[in-house]
Amino acid sequence: MGLLNQARKHTEKIIDFLYEQVKNQLDKKPRTYRQIARKNYLKVAKKRRPFLNERKKAIKQQLQYIKRNISHIKQLVYMGANLSELSNRQYKLLLVVSEIYRQQLWLYENKKKSIDNRIVSLNQPHIRPIVRGKAGKTVEFGAKLSASCFDGYVFLDHISWDNFNESADLKSQIELFKNYTGYYPESVHVDKIYRTQENRAWCKERGIRISGPPLGRPPINVSKEKKKQAADDEKIRSCIEGKFGQGKRRFSLNRVMTKLSYTSKTAIAITFLVMNLSTYLSRLLRAFLCLFFRNLPFSQYKISKPYSLLVFRKQKLIFCSSLNN
Repeated sequence: MGLLNQARKHTEKIIDFLYEQVKNQLDKKPRTYRQIARKNYLKVAKKRRPFLNERKKAIKQQLQYIKRNISHIKQLVYMGANLSELSNRQYKLLLVVSEIYRQQLWLYENKKKSIDNRIVSLNQPHIRPIVRGKAGKTVEFGAKLSASCFDGYVFLDHISWDNFNESADLKSQIELFKNYTGYYPESVHVDKIYRTQENRAWCKERGIRISGPPLGRPPINVSKEKKKQAADDEKIRSCIEGKFGQGKRRFSLNRVMTKLSYTSKTAIAITFLVMNLSTYLSRLLRAFLCLFFRNLPFSQYKISKPYSLLVFRKQKLIFCSSLNN
């Protein structure tokens, strides 16, 4: 209902703009009933829990107002108004409004609650609602991405505004790892959603151990070695979760302020780039301090913990996870 109200107000602005071009040819301005439409919207929007019949009635009214406004726009164009005089933003929003009207009309007539590629934002039509099932946030809005972590560096492998199953990205992530290092990893430490039969069989063919318990009924007696292995795998996998937390808290990954689709993707990619640069600089500083204190006499400086020079080497580990921003 709120989305339809925004669409209605935008069509009213376009009618005002186009009327100025052909007002000499018309006796009076097309009526839009904007004050009545606003009152009808606020009558339901201000209620904390409106009844279902009231909400349906308000949606029907807003659809009728938008339909009338679109017909007025077509009439003004037929009378000689030029749509090319609209700004790029106004023309884009007009196209978005027409699509919103089509989708919401179909939902109202067919008594449905979902439709493919449903628009939920007038200014950002590329955003899709993604059902997550988390406590307090059953639905999230934003880009969904799949990332992998190797040697402390995070790689952004897949980013999309649509909902996707991240388990299909495991093969491509491992192949990218092979192209980067020249060999397959010894083990992969992944979320539960990645541990499908297809991914397990694919990793087994290439001699890659995948973390997590095997599929099927859990065994009754588990050896201490397997328990320790599972605990170690979970500790290793927590690195990627920590990177997501670091990106949100320190690098504002959960506060992307850009509006367009490609600019938002660019901002997210730059965030991961800055995270990797921060990791590299911290390691470089640590190596410099190790070399600096190593050359000093120990009689003058007391070091409580022995420091060793950090050696950059390729580890055969990859961590995969996903995030919806």
